[in-house]
Formats: sequence, structure tokens, C-alpha cells
Amino acid sequence: MVWDVLEEMRIRSLGVIDDAVVELSPGFTAVTGETGAGKTMVVTSLGLLLGGRADPALVRIGAKNAVVEGRIAVPRDASAAVRAEEAGAELDDGALLISRTVSAEGRSRAHLGGRSVPVGVLAELADELVAVHGQTDQQGLLKPARQRQALDRYAGEAVAAPLTRYTEAYRRLRAVAVELEEITTRARERAQEADLLRYGLDEIAAVEPLPGEDRELAEEAERLGHAEALASAATVAHAALAADPEDPEGVDASTLVAGAQRALDAVRAHDPALSALAERIGEIGILLGDVAGELAGYADDLDVDPLRLAAVEERRAALTALTRKYGEDVAAVLEWAERSAARLTELDGDDERIGELTAERDALRAELGGLAQALTDARTEAAERFAGAVTAELASLAMPHARVSFAVRQTEDPEGVEVGGRAVAYGPSGADEVELLLAPHPGAPPRPIAKGASGGELSRVMLAVEVVFAGTDPVPTYLFDEVDAGVGGKAAVEIGRRLARLARTAQVVVVTHLPQVAAFADRQLLVEKTDDGSVTRSGVKVLEGEERVRELSRMLAGQEDSETARAHAEELLAAARADA
Repeated sequence: MVWDVLEEMRIRSLGVIDDAVVELSPGFTAVTGETGAGKTMVVTSLGLLLGGRADPALVRIGAKNAVVEGRIAVPRDASAAVRAEEAGAELDDGALLISRTVSAEGRSRAHLGGRSVPVGVLAELADELVAVHGQTDQQGLLKPARQRQALDRYAGEAVAAPLTRYTEAYRRLRAVAVELEEITTRARERAQEADLLRYGLDEIAAVEPLPGEDRELAEEAERLGHAEALASAATVAHAALAADPEDPEGVDASTLVAGAQRALDAVRAHDPALSALAERIGEIGILLGDVAGELAGYADDLDVDPLRLAAVEERRAALTALTRKYGEDVAAVLEWAERSAARLTELDGDDERIGELTAERDALRAELGGLAQALTDARTEAAERFAGAVTAELASLAMPHARVSFAVRQTEDPEGVEVGGRAVAYGPSGADEVELLLAPHPGAPPRPIAKGASGGELSRVMLAVEVVFAGTDPVPTYLFDEVDAGVGGKAAVEIGRRLARLARTAQVVVVTHLPQVAAFADRQLLVEKTDDGSVTRSGVKVLEGEERVRELSRMLAGQEDSETARAHAEELLAAARADA
């Protein structure tokens, strides 16, 4: 079987780590060391590689930035590899190179396969590559919302399919409810708006402005205001061009041009150039006649009626009253009227719209009730299987009498949706409240794990949950930080044994302080500080043979050279190898 494997990480200037390389391998790797030596920085580094929050406080004092680089072996056809290539990354001989830099000022940069990428891309890969669990994750498991998410994850498509439809209907219902509330709660404001629009439209309709009418009236007013001067000018101009034919002494332009043409006509046959000039003079005569005729018509048609001027000014005043309120000119006023008519139609249709929205809301609530019932049924069925599988795992973790169960219940709410013949409260994920219960021994009532589990029991419950997930929704690498907190003795041995079994199908990395757990590891890494309090490249090393016995002895008794501790360490290693 080919796994996606975290092969190594290089950590520089992060916390107590100056510059160190963590070499990992398939199977079970235990990371050990003195308290404060920097073991947890391994988990922190991996979190950064997978898009975790960049905290400038992590940067080593005196350094400009912290850098974490990782190499993960990924099959080219894996979904993580496909997503990385979509982001522009390139695989390096079947491996994905990831880098994250955090500056002391708080800026963060991410690189994937040689390409700069948003940190969010690393977070997208996280779910498919590594499952990280630490003390904060245990606290997260105490929250009912996380417990419901865990149950949904286990149920798979049986919950995912109706949940997708439910979420879509829920979002639509929210949108309908918001619109309905806006219409009903703002009824007074909307009525006032409708009245104002109606008044404006009535005012415009009473005037009945026409497109371009304001410009035409302005021109007419200018003409009427100077009618006498215009008529006098046209008459004088006409006389200059064409005098009264009954006046024998009249001299005008047309007569003079006609005389010039007659003079040339007498001799034009003798020279083509002069003939051309004669033709042009003839054209001038025709043009003068046309202009003279138009001037005569203009003077005759010019309206000098003062009543018409008064009517024009009155009309312009009415248009000006509209443009002061609704637009800079008549065209803008007409545009306002068009928009306002559409808005008024919308406002006047509120009653009809309220009816439509109310009907849609009721239909959506009925649909949500059916989908919520489907979610409840799927979760209830999955909860029985999930609880049974976790209970079986706890038996392998030195809790043979513990029983895990899920409470899937709803809260009655008269304003809710109908599920199982009752009106219950509902939310974006359905109507179910899911809570993980633990009965640690026979006779003990099931209690929420937040109240009924000790620190050690909670660690084992969490490990059991992850092992169950590994069989239904596996990830390539599991990293546990202090998952054995609060555990000792036989329980610690059982945790080590279960982690070793999980490592048969996935890569498992465990930061631990328990020798019983470390003994089951295929590889043990020691993190140790130098005299100046930092972890250098030589401070993370693989323990083999005698070195591993010495480290397990230190973990057992705090004394590396204790013969009793050494014997116990060798016994632990032998028992772990025999169990494998």
C-alpha cells in the first residue's frame, strides 16, 4: 500500500529551535525529550505547514523570521497532489515541498511546490494529508458542535446528502424571512415612500412634458421676445436683395447681379473662361432669389403675438418647477418618472408579495422539517454504530467496562419546524443536539464527556474516536501531541499498542512523555537542548540500540544509568516487539 508520508521537516528560528531537521518515516514515530526541550514545536511546525495561524511570538528572539520546510511524499494521482498542481505547484520526484515563513512583524508567506500560494491553499490540503491532535483538540471534542461534526463525518453520505439539501433550503428560508420582515416592519416607511412617488408622478403627469420640449420652448421664447427686431431685419435684408418690382428706381442685389449677367452673356461666346464666370453669376442670381424668398416668408410667418409669448413663458415655468424637483432637464425628469413608476408598482404590490413570501416560507419550513427528520434518522443510526465502535476501541485502551453513547435530541420550540410530530428548534445544521456520553464503568450513568471523563479518559476517548475514523475516513498521517496526558501504567501500554496498530495503515507521529508509549514506536526521535538553551541541527536525532534504552530509562526513572530502569526499558521494548 502506498501512503502519503511526511518525510522530513526543517525548522529554523522557531521557539527554542535554532535550526533542526526532523526526519520521519512510515509507521509509528515517537518524539521524546526533557520538558521544555521543544517537542511541541514539532506539532507547531506542522501546523504552520498546513495553514495554521502565524503567531509572531513564535519567532526566536533575535531572529528576523521563522521558517518551516516540509517534504511530503504524495502519489501523483492523489487528490492533494491534484489540488497542489492546480495551485501551480510542481512535485519534486514524487514529493510535495511546502514552506512557511513567519516574520517577527507578523507577516506570513507560504510556498507550495516552488510556487508562492495563499496560506488558505495549505489549509485546503491539511484535511487530506494530516490529522493533528493536541490538548486544544481534546478541549474541542468537549463542545457539542464538534461532537455533532464528528458524528456527521462518521455517517458519511447518509448525512451529507440530506444535509446539503437542508442547508440550501435553510439559506433560502433565511433570505425569505429577512425580506418578509423588511416588508412588514417597514410598512409605514414604504407607504410614505409610495405616497411621495405617487405625488411626484401625478405632478409630472399633470404637466405632461415632452422629450426636448424645454429646449424648443427656450428657443421660441427667445424668438418671440425679439420678434419686432427680427421682422425689421428680415424686411431690410429682403429689400437689399430684391426691391419692390413696382419701384422703377429701386436698386437691389438681384437687379445688379442680373445686369452683370446680361453684360457677360453678350460676349461669353468669345471666351470659355468668361462663359464659366457668367454661369457662376447666374448661380448667384438664383441663390439670391431663393434667399430673398425665404426672408419674405420668414417675415410673413413671424409671430409677434404677445399672448403667444405669455403662453410660452407660462409653459416654461411649469417645466422649471419639475426640473427643480426631479431632474436637471426634462429628459432627467422623464427618467425619474420611469424609475419611480417601477418602484411604485413594487411598493403597491407589497400585499401580494407578502402573500407570496408567506406561502414560500411555509413551504420551506415544511421542507426543512422533512429534511431535519431525515438528518435525525441518519444521525441516530450512525450514532449507534459509532458509539459501538468507539466502545470496542476503549476496551483495547484499558477501559474494558466503559460505554460510549450519543444523545441525539431536539428542543421544543413553537416557532420551530415539525420533526417527529413536534415543533422543535432548528439551525443551519438541522434540528439535532448531539452530545457524546461516557459511562466509565458498569452502574455509572452516562454523562457528557466534559463532566464524566478524567484527563486520561478523555485522551483515550479521543484516540478511540480517531482510530474509528481511520477505518472509515482515513488520512495519511496522524500527529498526536500529549494524547497520553493523565495516563499511566497499563493504560499507557494499551495506548502505545493501539497507536502501533493504527500505524500499520497510516503514518503516526506522537509527542509523548510516556516510555510505555514510546517503546511501541518503530522510530524514536530525541529532542534535546544545547547548553545555551536552544535546539540545533544535532539536537534532534534518531535513537537506536543503547541510546534508545538510555532515553526510555530516563523517561521511566529520571536516571539514564539506573540498572532497574534499564531493565524495565529493555522489558518494554521486548514486549512491544513481541506484540508487533
